[in-house]
Amino acid sequence: METIRLTTSGAIVRYLAAQRIEVDGHTVPLFAGVFAIFGHGNVTCLGHELEQAGEALPTWRGQNEQGMALAAVAYTKANRRQRIMAATSSIGPGATNMVTAAAVAMANRMPLLLLAGDTFNSRVPDPVLQQVEHFGDPTATVNDAFRPVVRYWDRITTPAQVVHSLPNAVATMLDPGDCGPAFIGLPQDVQAEAHDYPVGFFEETVHEIRRPRPDIGELRRAAAALATAERPLIVAGGGVHWSLAEDQLRAFAEIHNIPVVETVAGRTCLVADHPLNCGPIGVTGCASANAMAAEADVVLAVGTRLGDFVTGSWTVFGGGRDLHIIGLNAARFDATKHRSLPLVADAREGLTELGAALGEFRAPEQWSDRAAAETSQYHAYIDKIAAPETVTSTGASDDDYPDDGRALPTYAQVVGVVDRAADESTYVLAAAGGFPGELVNGWRGRHVHSFDCEYGYSCMGYEISGGWGAKMALPEREVVVLVGDGSYLMMNSDLYSTVLCGHKLIVIVCDNGGYAVINRLQLAQGGVGFNNLIADARVQEATPVDFAAHARAMGCQAETVSTIAELEAAFGRARAADRTYVIALHTHPERWTEGGSFWEVGVPEVSARPQVTAARAAMDAGKAAQRVGW
Repeated sequence: METIRLTTSGAIVRYLAAQRIEVDGHTVPLFAGVFAIFGHGNVTCLGHELEQAGEALPTWRGQNEQGMALAAVAYTKANRRQRIMAATSSIGPGATNMVTAAAVAMANRMPLLLLAGDTFNSRVPDPVLQQVEHFGDPTATVNDAFRPVVRYWDRITTPAQVVHSLPNAVATMLDPGDCGPAFIGLPQDVQAEAHDYPVGFFEETVHEIRRPRPDIGELRRAAAALATAERPLIVAGGGVHWSLAEDQLRAFAEIHNIPVVETVAGRTCLVADHPLNCGPIGVTGCASANAMAAEADVVLAVGTRLGDFVTGSWTVFGGGRDLHIIGLNAARFDATKHRSLPLVADAREGLTELGAALGEFRAPEQWSDRAAAETSQYHAYIDKIAAPETVTSTGASDDDYPDDGRALPTYAQVVGVVDRAADESTYVLAAAGGFPGELVNGWRGRHVHSFDCEYGYSCMGYEISGGWGAKMALPEREVVVLVGDGSYLMMNSDLYSTVLCGHKLIVIVCDNGGYAVINRLQLAQGGVGFNNLIADARVQEATPVDFAAHARAMGCQAETVSTIAELEAAFGRARAADRTYVIALHTHPERWTEGGSFWEVGVPEVSARPQVTAARAAMDAGKAAQRVGW
């Protein structure tokens, strides 16, 4: 057997550089690069090998370990799980900074390779810099904190283990059912140790993501259930995107005349003006989608985790015990939720075979007519609240937004600016806070795969870092990031990354005075404004932030606007700019898009405030409609 002598670090880098995948008929690197922040735990060995690799495995310098790993997640989402970025940190705080990003990837079923430095395997120099000692378990390090938030976890304690560990990590990340992040801990001494590796281990490998077909019995039962439906409904989730199944979804819906609603991750599976697209479902959804769900008798859930924001904490589906849910999902875990009829399969192949099994079945025309009528009301509502004149410069407003004397623009109007200006190149991105509900409703994509709202883990701080990763993945697209002041202040340093690396974004920062959407929840459940808006926090002075000046300090072009008309003009200037362009404006902290469903949160059973006890009674009444055990 021919061998080559390499260090552990050298073997890892060479193996990653040899992995390829076919995308759109072209063979490209599976690992497009590595985000890195070096410290003593990874610079001398892994850093050295990455420098030697050069363009075979490009290295990108991060500003914050969490941020760069979030950028890696967004890169993979933009590539629809077909290409992967790795992220490497030193030991200690650098490693634990990546735990949140690992959880984002885990919740969203996204591949992400994390390579973190670790303590010395020999333990001779213990305790080393940044080591947290565990008195009763000397094998434990802070890297064990990754175990709950990754699909694959390993620590390389001898160089030979690379031959076993890396292929397993890659296989996990490419598995359509078990897909998720992989973590590999690299003790500092082991990184430097050499081993005689088989040359064949480093031969170029072209991967192909499996497309599991449905079991014949499951297919027969799913088709039989759907064929009896009078009011069938498709819930399209993110799995439609990851399977590249948008065309198959559209064809299936059209052939069988079945209305479609979309989850947050599934948004833009269908273009918004498709006659069978009823809009987003659930807590952040619209009235039309939720109305259709309430009357559906068979629900085909395609590629969705069926989280509480989709199901309205399992209240959004009507039909009682007569309702059937068919879970078409590559993951058995998701396909069987709430006693669904499982159809464990790739979304594209599952829809194709289920369509063939259904034959000429079509849902009644009155059902699709009902969908069209409901959806027209949704579009009319969004048109109304997103219009520039909804709130005028004098503070006048329509019935949807009662006048309180302020003239601040709303989130819905901000989203409306981007929605109206969008073209086929526009890719819009947001995450936690108030924007998910506003963007999911107000972004009426005219092109599939034009939307990323990280809501699997609802991670504040994803927006700007995620925008960087998305632009790396889609250099020809115009990536527009929508972010609130709270998320901006949590994580903004990758604005500098985009300037350094030439990955231009358009970033709109909406300042509504703090964590306004959580303030909304606090008030809605009987509480008082407390510690969410800056005005309600323990502060010496409510000092405003000049977000545009801050962005300019990191090399961006930036400006502050006051009105929707000014925002529209600024957006045009941003498009013409040659670097990241930040537009900041104050927005209303209390005016939100309506139309969502029930959502179960914890409300105290006992309180001195009658508003809280009333909210608890309303919560208990809402829970009475939950689907439990059937």
